[in-house]
Formats: sequence, structure tokens, C-alpha cells
Amino acid sequence: MAETKPTATVKPVTSVQAKKTGNAISWIAPVLCILIGYCIWRFGLGSTSNFEKPGTGWFWPDHEGPTSNISKMYLGGIVVPILIGTFLTAIVFVIERFLTIAKANGTGNNADFVRKVQYHLANKNVDAALTECDKQQGSVGNVMKAGLHRYKEMISNTDLNTEQKVVAIQKEVEEATALELPMLEKNLVFLSTIASIATLLGLFGTVLGMIRSFSALGEDTGGGAAASSLSQGISEALYNTALGIGTSAVSIIFYNMFTTKIDGITYGIDESGFTLTQSFASLYR
Repeated sequence: MAETKPTATVKPVTSVQAKKTGNAISWIAPVLCILIGYCIWRFGLGSTSNFEKPGTGWFWPDHEGPTSNISKMYLGGIVVPILIGTFLTAIVFVIERFLTIAKANGTGNNADFVRKVQYHLANKNVDAALTECDKQQGSVGNVMKAGLHRYKEMISNTDLNTEQKVVAIQKEVEEATALELPMLEKNLVFLSTIASIATLLGLFGTVLGMIRSFSALGEDTGGGAAASSLSQGISEALYNTALGIGTSAVSIIFYNMFTTKIDGITYGIDESGFTLTQSFASLYR
């Protein structure tokens, strides 16, 4: 008598494919922005035409007698170009996150999109619901589309009971969500880091400027001229603080704005998953 071998149970393969996205901007942007910041500080603010007594040297010329308020920023020291580069880095990541999140948000309102899908599912028109996902073109639509493909597959599946089918749909939604959320949150860490360190960098530059000013004061015995030199040195040093606080403020504002938008998209994704499982459980018992 021939021996019969048990048939292997084939597990459904997920329709969700991992997105291959590079993140070269995460290390190129900060380095490039700091180099640009140095060029702005050295050749823009530190141009010899901006000073009455241009200094010598290439990397950090010792200019004196700034002819304008903006050229005084040059005298804030070597921390100034780092702060300028940090500010430019924040702007780069603000633009990058704005474009990415705008794309992830898709077209139209997510709540309206979910209601349209609910309407089509209530009428057992899965293809129309998939068409709505193609129109939405965002993260919520991508997750919903992945779940709908599994939803459609489970309708004709006769090997699983209703509870198992709902679990399969829920798993598909979770896998799609796990691929979408990292894309939304990527590079936000740069904005949060800049928000934390920009003020500290500004204070560090100010302290260095104050040290230089008081050191010069100790060597100067000119009375009123010394006091004038000290106040000018303190004014120049405080440019570091102003740049640091301004950069930190910009980073905090946009970081909070982006996290709020991501929370809205995440809520739409959660709602879409709930819609699919509840719809299937009620219509295909």
C-alpha cells in the first residue's frame, strides 16, 4: 500500500514589497551645508571690502573695523560658519520632509477617502475601492490597497474560516504599515538634534568671544577705549547666541509641525485597517 504524504500548507505571500530608498542626504547635506556656511562666512561676510583694516591669512583672516552691521557677524569667530551650516542643514531637511510628507499625505482628505472605501466595501465592490486607492496616492492609500488585495483574496478562500481570514487581512495591513511609517519619520531626528544643539553651539561661540574680549581688555590700559573695545567684543560674540537661538527655533517649529502631520497620517492608516477588518467580518461570515 502506497504511503501518502501530508500536503504542505502554503502560507499566503504578502503583496507588500519593501521600498528601496537611499538616504545619502543624511550625511551629504550636513557636510555640504557646513562647507557652504564657511564660504558664506569667509568670502561673503569676511570679504576685505567689508572692513576698514583687512587682515592677512587665508583660513581665518584677522579683519578689523567692520563697515556694516552684517559684517560684524564675521568677528563672532569660527563658530559662526558652523552655525550658518547648521541653519542651512535644518532648511534642507525641512524642505526634504515637507516634500516627502506632502507626497505621503496623498490627494484629497484622508477621512473622505476612508468613507468612500467603506461605501464601496458595503456594496461589495472591492475593485471600486481599489480604484479609490489608486486615486489617493498616499500612505493611507498604499496601506489600504495592500489590505484590499488580501481582502479580495480572502473572499474566494475556502480553506480558512472567517476569523482566520480577518487575521490574514490584519497582518497584511500591519506589514504595509511597517513599511510606510519609517519613510514618514526618516530624517526627523536631524531636526530634533539641531533643535537641541544649535543653542548650545551659539552659547559656546559666545563664551569663546567673551574670553577673547576680556583677554584683550586685560592687555589694554586705555581706560575708556578699553571699555568701548569690550562692549564691541561682547556685541560681536552675541551674534553666535542669536544664530543658535534662531536655528533652534526654526527646527522646533517645523519638527512639531511635521510630527503633527505624521500623527494625522498614522490615524488614517489605523482607521483604514479597522475599516477592512470590520467590513470583512460583517459581510463575509
